[in-house]
Amino acid sequence: MAADIDFTAFFDATPSPYLVLDTDLVIRYANHAYLEATNRSRPHLVGKYFFDALPANPGTDGDAERNLEESLRRVLATGAPDILVLQRYDISAPGRPGGFEERWWSNTHTPIPAADGRVAWIVQRSEDVTAFVHSSRVRRLTEEFSEREKGMAAELYVRARELHRLNEELREAHERERQVAVALQEAMLQDHDLTRHNDNIAVRYLPATRSLNVCGDWYDVVDLPPDRYAAAVGDVVGHGLEAAAVMGMLRSALSAAIRAIPSPAQALEVLGLYARSVDGAMAATAVKVLVDTRSRLIVYSNAGHVPPVLLHPDGTCELLDQATDPPLGARPYHVPRPQAGLSYMPGDTLVLYTDGLVERRGEDIDTGLDRLATALAHSVDLAPGLLADAVLTHLGVAGGAPDDIALVVIRL
Repeated sequence: MAADIDFTAFFDATPSPYLVLDTDLVIRYANHAYLEATNRSRPHLVGKYFFDALPANPGTDGDAERNLEESLRRVLATGAPDILVLQRYDISAPGRPGGFEERWWSNTHTPIPAADGRVAWIVQRSEDVTAFVHSSRVRRLTEEFSEREKGMAAELYVRARELHRLNEELREAHERERQVAVALQEAMLQDHDLTRHNDNIAVRYLPATRSLNVCGDWYDVVDLPPDRYAAAVGDVVGHGLEAAAVMGMLRSALSAAIRAIPSPAQALEVLGLYARSVDGAMAATAVKVLVDTRSRLIVYSNAGHVPPVLLHPDGTCELLDQATDPPLGARPYHVPRPQAGLSYMPGDTLVLYTDGLVERRGEDIDTGLDRLATALAHSVDLAPGLLADAVLTHLGVAGGAPDDIALVVIRL
């Protein structure tokens, strides 16, 4: 079934200048681009004989009008398209009676047949190549080049200009999509409880450099009054909107679970059961920590994630790697997840992160963990926000990495 297309709207939207003439060479339609190219309004063109509406410059040798009319007559006679490349046809200057502006064109005349096969309309596509004619490029086309070769060069110029325009449009579209993506990601990672910890918790989120700023890494901070709070980071496999949607569901589910069940292991058990019902959540990883400020105890559970690091004021580090289990949804049946505890001292720093911070292609994960410990030791005296930035810089990912990065720095 034929598509219902509004061809007037289509031609008005195209950036190339188009004109439609009848068999008497009377202009029946001009799109917006044609009006702009010729500095004319639609009433000045539509309904008028072409050479009355757009008269040739009398100061030229007369070939311009003759060549253009011969091309249009050939289309009417043969029913085949005709092309005029590198054709001069000046345009009368607005506001200057009798004045003309030098213009060079690349014209394509295409016939539209009626039901009986005879030509009913001619579509003229006119690309302004004046800038090309006056550029250094054309000066290099010496007399050694034929008119056909010069015409081909002009046509290539038109195509290159079209590609440049399309590239600009793509860049603008990408920037708009990036801004929407950033707003979406920020909304999904919005954390009201985090604002209560501005003095002791800093977070950083860096999307993968090859993504659209929408990824599957996440972080979360939950207050559990009167003297506890929880933090988590997680990683959904993949990038893009699908991974971000799964990330949003898992993050919300774990945030709700820890509020109802303030046990990291049990909260991850609930999340694991939920992950089995979510497409794309299989093999997602997460680590959850509970900080009890009254007993100075960190309780944690890990579902296939890289281990958090406890940084001491003397620069030494401990890995929280005693409660590690497979990723979410990895088991076909329910098994209780492990949980471990670790005491801390005031001034210690707890660091949670995703694998994009430490993993490098072709390198063992232990090498990345050692590099992280070294970076933390070098910045141990810094406040959480400055420490987070220093670690990203030290590891060479301050401007982003091939994989997403979520980083949470907690001064205990």
